[in-house]
Amino acid sequence: MSEFFEYKGYPLVRSGNTIYYGNMSDETVAMLQIQSSHKVKDLDVADKVKVTLMSTDTTKNAAEMIIKNCERSSLYEALDVANIWLNRN
Repeated sequence: MSEFFEYKGYPLVRSGNTIYYGNMSDETVAMLQIQSSHKVKDLDVADKVKVTLMSTDTTKNAAEMIIKNCERSSLYEALDVANIWLNRN
């Protein structure tokens, strides 16, 4: 049994409004930052999410670690993009 929630075979780890998606032992991991959200009944629903594909190589400086990024209008769309990027690398 995995100690993390998973989406399409990759672990999800949340810290506040930041979600890390992927295995830290792989070459890349996706960072999803929830920029804004709105209420739907009692739930906060993300409506602006920044997705960043980054290297897990800790010898690189912060700017070199960023491989690509984009912005999506829902968490589902952001996870979908992140999943595609992780599967390509």
